Formats: sequence, C-alpha cells, structure tokens
Amino acid sequence: MESLNPNKLLKEEFVSNLNGSSMLEIAVLSTIVPGLMLLRHAISSYGITDIKSKISSKKDDDVLVPSKNWLFYLATVTVDFIFIVLPMILFFSVLARWIYIFTIFLMILIFSTAAKRRYFSSHKEVGSIPLRENVSAYRVSMVIVTCLCILAVDFRIFPRRYAKTETYGTSLMDLGVGSFVVANSLVSRQARNLLSRNWKNAVQSTSPLLLLGFGRLLSTASVDYQVHVGEYGVHWNFFFTLAAVSILTSIINVRPRYSGIFGLVILIGYQIWLICGLNVYLLSNERGTDVISKNKEGIFSIFGYWGMYLLGVQLGYYLFFGSNNHQTNLRSNNWARIRVWCLSLLFWLLTLLLDRHVERVSRRTCNLAYVTFVLAQNLQVLAVLMLSDYVPGSKISTLEEAFNRNLLGSFLLANVLTGLVNLCVDTLFVPSLTSLFILLVYAYALSIITGIADFCGIRLKFW
Repeated sequence: MESLNPNKLLKEEFVSNLNGSSMLEIAVLSTIVPGLMLLRHAISSYGITDIKSKISSKKDDDVLVPSKNWLFYLATVTVDFIFIVLPMILFFSVLARWIYIFTIFLMILIFSTAAKRRYFSSHKEVGSIPLRENVSAYRVSMVIVTCLCILAVDFRIFPRRYAKTETYGTSLMDLGVGSFVVANSLVSRQARNLLSRNWKNAVQSTSPLLLLGFGRLLSTASVDYQVHVGEYGVHWNFFFTLAAVSILTSIINVRPRYSGIFGLVILIGYQIWLICGLNVYLLSNERGTDVISKNKEGIFSIFGYWGMYLLGVQLGYYLFFGSNNHQTNLRSNNWARIRVWCLSLLFWLLTLLLDRHVERVSRRTCNLAYVTFVLAQNLQVLAVLMLSDYVPGSKISTLEEAFNRNLLGSFLLANVLTGLVNLCVDTLFVPSLTSLFILLVYAYALSIITGIADFCGIRLKFW
C-alpha cells in the first residue's frame, strides 16, 4: 500500500539534530511578539465590547446571535490579523535575519505612539487594559505563536535555529509545551486557592486530554505522519504530558503558598538524578522493548513539567490573586507589573547560571535550566503586555478576544490544518514565495474561523 506521506523520513531528518539559537535572540523574539500586540492595543479604534454591541444582539447571556454587521466583524478581525499575525509570520521567516533591527524600530514606534496618546488624551481616556485582559493577551500570544510555528517549521523558509533542539540548547519552538504548562498554572484553580476539587471533576478535566493524546497517536499512525521520536518517545505526545501533570496535581493537592517550595524540591531532586546519570539514559538513542523505554523522554520529563506547574501556581497566587484573596479578583496592574519584570529578570539570570555551571538547557529532559528558561520567557511576554498602563485608551483587539475564548479549539484546528497541508503539499520542496503564501493563507483561515466561532458563541472548553 502506497504511503500517504512518502517523504516521511526526509521530513523527520529536516527537524532533527538542531542546536537552536541564542538566549538573546529568544529574548528579542519574546519582546517583538507582545510588542506587536501592544502596538495594536494602542491604536485600536474600538474595544471588543464596542464591536460586539455593534455587530451582535443577545438571545441570552452566553450566546451571541449574528446580525447583519458580521462583515464589519470579519473586517475588524482582518485588520487585527494584518497588525498582529502577519508581522509574526514575516519575522519567523523572511525577516528573521533582521529581527534585532525591527525590534528596536517597533519599540520606538510603540513609545512614540504612547507618548502621542498621552499628550493628546483626555482625562476619560487615561484607563488601560485590566490585569485580567493582559494575562489573557499573554495566553493568546503563546497560542498564536505555537499555531504559526507548528506548520512553518516544515518549510525551508522557517529558520532552523527556531526549530526544536535535539538535546541541549534554546530555540523558539522549545518553549511550546512549557509555555502551555505555565500559562495554565498561572490562572489555575490552585493559583486561585480553590482546592475543593473532587475526583469527578479531576477525571472530567483530564479525560479529554487523554482522548486527544490517543486521538493524535492513532491519527498520526494511520496517515504515516512524520513524528520525531527523540522529542517525546515512540508513543508519547504533548497531550499525554498535560494529562499527567493534571493527574499528579489532582492526586497531590498542595496549597498555593507551599506549591513553589514543593515544586522546587521536585525540580532539584530531578536535576540531581539527571546529573547522576539519568540524562545519559534519556538522551541515548537506544530503546528497549518495554513501554517506559520506548517513551522515556516523555515519561521522565513529567517530573520537570510537574515542578514547573507547581512553581507557576505559586507565581500566579503571589502575582495575581493575593495571599488574602480567595476569589477570582486580580490584583492591580501597578502592583503586579513591577514584580513580573523583576521575576522575569531573576529567572533569566538563573537560567544563565544553571546553563553555564549545572547543565545546559534541555527541553528533551525538561531539566531545571529549561524550567527557569520557560518561566523567564513567559514572564517577559506578560511584562511587555503590562506596559499598556503607559498607553492611555489601550483596548484589547477583537482577534485576541476570539482566540482567548477558544484557546484549545484554535490549537486543535491548527493541528488539523497543519496535518492537511503536510499531506497535500510537499513542504520540503516548496519555493520560498509559495511557502510564505501557504503560511499566510493558513494563518488567515485559522484567524477567520476562530473569529467566526467566537461571533457565533461557539466555545470549546473541557474544564
């Protein structure tokens, strides 16, 4: 039977044996992505509330009924796409070599726009985006970048230094699964000190992830889709890791004020184990016949991701919800912004020290240096977005609001579209201009479908 993916081995080799880029370049990318969103916030003419009041009417509290102005909504989403997503695609492809120059230019543009808005703003326009929406914008930025990269990496137009590293090193795509873990932990029930969770709810929240994990395993096997075994193992994947972290968190319910200490103990113990020889086992190409050996990277890295999640819970509890606040109300922007910046710088410093004196950053094993690297980058993205305080009248974009209401749905759609593109197009031999066109069409389709789903009141959420 002829394979549906005849170049499977070539595609796997194309994303193998890579060393990543420098931490400085990752820090620059972590500035330019939220910078694009911040610039869009600064020049938005309408807020999401204003738009929805113009394009929809409500049948009930949860369902938005489309009106005759849906074209205006799609036009607004398109403008958001041009300001936010389109530049990201260019910076991840044809403009990658000039990323430093464009970052400086973007920062100058943002500061000049902010200064102009502050100078000409009225007293009524002094308000900025609330902390809750800044956190949402950070989560959206993480999902959008992930959705763009999972397809772009299959094309030669995507710089190889941004693709996942083989063993040690730092790259843009190395941040993927770690960022999902951190983004979930910062606003989790544990971070909000809502610990009263029964087994029924735990099973309900974990079972969809397990189903998605097995669904991905079966679908990739049925179409002979390319899978880099060194990433998670033979059968393991991203969804199994998230499910494992969720299960461990449900079994061992730690209060948020102690979760950071508990997570740190786990990470230090795991790091000692790695140094004492576990890393040699995990990074070797030899595999036994048992399930653990075949999926050693995915299974053992759970310790790192669980520790990362617990640290994220402690940070979310401390930064956003407060020690005496057991509700879902967030702290003020002013209080949190300074601490987010300080913690980001602290984690960057720890990453440099650990990478140089303990063990190099390794996404494959999820070691301690990788955990601090992910935390530093994620907090930096959030810190940049929180600069909206200095831009009077900033408003979150329509596209961000649409993605925020369907984070999981948009990610699943991106995976489906990525698979379809790979099965229909020989991505390794597509010319640069055609590659860029495909990426633009893919990203625009993803944005429009996500926008339409939000416009129609469709939500995909399991927990």
